[in-house]
Amino acid sequence: MTPGRRAGPRGAGGEAAGAGRSGRSEWTGPKRQAGGRPGAGRSGRSEGTGPKRQAEGGSLARAIEAYLEHLKVERRLRPNSLLAYGGDLEAFAAHAEAAEVEALAAVSPALLLRFAVGLAQAGLSPRSQARRLTAVRGLFRFLREEGQLEVDPAQALRLPKLPKRLPELLSRGEVEALLVAPGQDGPLALRDTALLELLYATGCRISEALDLTLDRLYLDQAIVRLTGKGDKQRLVPLGSPAIAALQAWLTSGRPELVRGSLRWVFVNHRGGKLSRVGFFLKLREHALAAGITRPISPHKLRHSFATHLLEGGADLRAVQALLGHADIATTEIYTHVTRDHLRERHKRHHPRA
Repeated sequence: MTPGRRAGPRGAGGEAAGAGRSGRSEWTGPKRQAGGRPGAGRSGRSEGTGPKRQAEGGSLARAIEAYLEHLKVERRLRPNSLLAYGGDLEAFAAHAEAAEVEALAAVSPALLLRFAVGLAQAGLSPRSQARRLTAVRGLFRFLREEGQLEVDPAQALRLPKLPKRLPELLSRGEVEALLVAPGQDGPLALRDTALLELLYATGCRISEALDLTLDRLYLDQAIVRLTGKGDKQRLVPLGSPAIAALQAWLTSGRPELVRGSLRWVFVNHRGGKLSRVGFFLKLREHALAAGITRPISPHKLRHSFATHLLEGGADLRAVQALLGHADIATTEIYTHVTRDHLRERHKRHHPRA
């Protein structure tokens, strides 16, 4: 049982190119190919009927377009992820264009190595380098699996070593202060309290909370259905503080802002869907009111949720399921945090530490 006035995280019983509103990547290929997407017909759309058909033209630009479509349609990446992939692949396309490489077959390991070296020379952080190289490796692995390439030219491409970065989190006291900071005065205060309670009760990503619809919130069963990366769904329990805050918002706050039918749980002051930017601004405001002056983000509540659960004795596999991690290695980073926490307690309290 986690110490504090509540049992651990609330209700958790025992992580470029532009995109349109649809989330579709609008990468347009090398800059000198004006007038629409590379390999497109008069309508500006690729004439292929799927990723494999689109890549058959043999150009790097069409291969990138096919891969982005694969990420969107088959892997169901979210718009922000598509933006990142599009921007990273556009950078590689510009590098290839500068080397006068347009044909897919002309992409060589040497070209890829020069691209990797150029990223380091440009002063990009190891994490940014790794992200771009991961996008490029994914592209060529996809083309190899689709039968568009005999050999993957990126198979020997190595990612830079990344320093181990432990997640930053809030203490239990900071969490408690943050959760009461919005207060209960008015619909927006009720909304922010409910959203903060949900984030800490479930450990969900901010995108999962803002995309939550009324039909996936089962307050009578103390459960919420969250949709994570790749549209994978999971059921996460809710504790009584989160349920009370959500009920107050849905009965006394939300009806004052929403006119007509809107399926999103969280709305802005005009009655439309609440945006990430809108909530980030409110979060900073509430953090300052709670006496938290260091940088803060919704993801810190997710980190705090996981770490506080593990500190309270929760099973690592259970935390993995609650967070929606596909790989338990992603969840294991929190065990390092709890070990550091134990070392600090030992050093502070043991007479011979």
